Amino acid sequence: MGKTRLEAFSDGVIAIIITIMVLELKAPHGSSLADLKPLVPVFLSYVLSFANVGIYWNNHHHLLHTVRQVSGPMLWANLHLLFWLSLMPFTTAWMGENHFESLPTALYGFVLLMCGVSYTILQRTIIQKHGQESELARALGRDTKGKVSLLAYIAAIPLAFVSEWIADAIFVAVALMWFVPDRRIEKAIAE
Repeated sequence: MGKTRLEAFSDGVIAIIITIMVLELKAPHGSSLADLKPLVPVFLSYVLSFANVGIYWNNHHHLLHTVRQVSGPMLWANLHLLFWLSLMPFTTAWMGENHFESLPTALYGFVLLMCGVSYTILQRTIIQKHGQESELARALGRDTKGKVSLLAYIAAIPLAFVSEWIADAIFVAVALMWFVPDRRIEKAIAE
């Protein structure tokens, strides 16, 4: 099977995820700037989640450039990633509506962790199909960036119960680390 169907389905699901998240932004009933103040946490959680989903979409696009042939395990690994991404609207809304309190922030971190784990599984599944000498395997190398991200999420989850702001700072730091698409894959494809 070619990768076109996998790309189209993934793009569609990710577009729906972003649409659901933006629908959680409700307009205030007043017309003054003061009426917007209660919406600041909801907006900030949306911005963080939009960035994270956008990062996954961007890197997923680059990742699929290395795929020559899609296998059944790849389809399931991709669905696994989409499942965890599909929980982003719920955790985003819960965290924003509750002003970044501990439990919603920890659950948000858990979903981010599982997105990272499932993305790693997808990468490994592609490498299994295409081999250790494939473009993706060469590009990832030790995948230090991916491992650091997972460890940061693991640390952020319990830290949410110490200080929500520390956990949130970790989420932002990881997003910033991935904001520029993974150039390792572009470089490996160009070679």
